[in-house]
Amino acid sequence: MAYIGREPQIGNFQVCDAISTVNNQAAYTMQVGSVNVSPESANHMIVSLNGVIQKPTDAFTVSGSTITFASNLVTGDVINFIQILGNVLDLGVPSDSTVSIAKLTATGTKNSTTFLRGDNTFAVPPLGGITEADQWRQTADTSVSSSNFFTSNWERNDTVFDKIGTGMSQSSGIFTFPSTGIWLVSFNAMAAGAASDYISAKIRITTNNSSYSVRAEGYQNTVAAQDYVGMSSNVIVDVSDTSNVKVKFEGDSGNTISYKGNTNVNYTWSNFIRLGNT
Repeated sequence: MAYIGREPQIGNFQVCDAISTVNNQAAYTMQVGSVNVSPESANHMIVSLNGVIQKPTDAFTVSGSTITFASNLVTGDVINFIQILGNVLDLGVPSDSTVSIAKLTATGTKNSTTFLRGDNTFAVPPLGGITEADQWRQTADTSVSSSNFFTSNWERNDTVFDKIGTGMSQSSGIFTFPSTGIWLVSFNAMAAGAASDYISAKIRITTNNSSYSVRAEGYQNTVAAQDYVGMSSNVIVDVSDTSNVKVKFEGDSGNTISYKGNTNVNYTWSNFIRLGNT
């Protein structure tokens, strides 16, 4: 039959030469063919003393080629035989490409699509690429005086893209993440206002489902009245709790301005992309 590693040596059982006991002596030298032999341990021997098989380590011990009985032998004691059972099996190092998957005891499915983890389980490697991506836009123009949140006219992009994964949920302009993780959030806007007007696009985030703070802002200054300008802002968010970490968007200006929206074109929109685990 085949072996993993080096083939074991079998049939190496040996019976020691006869040993004459000496009164009040416990230690004796073991030989085979008048040559000293050294068993691997007491557990690799069968020893008969006065017709009784002796218990290894309790009735006798071995060190090298010396067997030492638990008590001194006396005149009349007979060592019937000492049989050495052979050496400890040493399989050595398996040769390359000799251990098949079937020989491994790890749990899980073993095939060409899985890998062996450090906890001794087979697992499917994580898929590469993005697992969550979503895009929302304003469907109509929104008039903003000073500072206002975009609470309505939101829709998911449904023209050239839907979403990857579960996608965001939205209620009155507040966006909730579908899962924890590290997320990239961006807000892009196109707006027109008075000449030399300050226009911004802000991302506000809450981590307690209550108070929202500005975490990113992009802005532009108009040149002439009703000239459209574009601006963008983005932030990476650690979403450790989907119940408390949420996002909403804000427009801001010194005067009344109009943020452009459309049901077919992204003029004012937001992106949500999950980058990895939290």
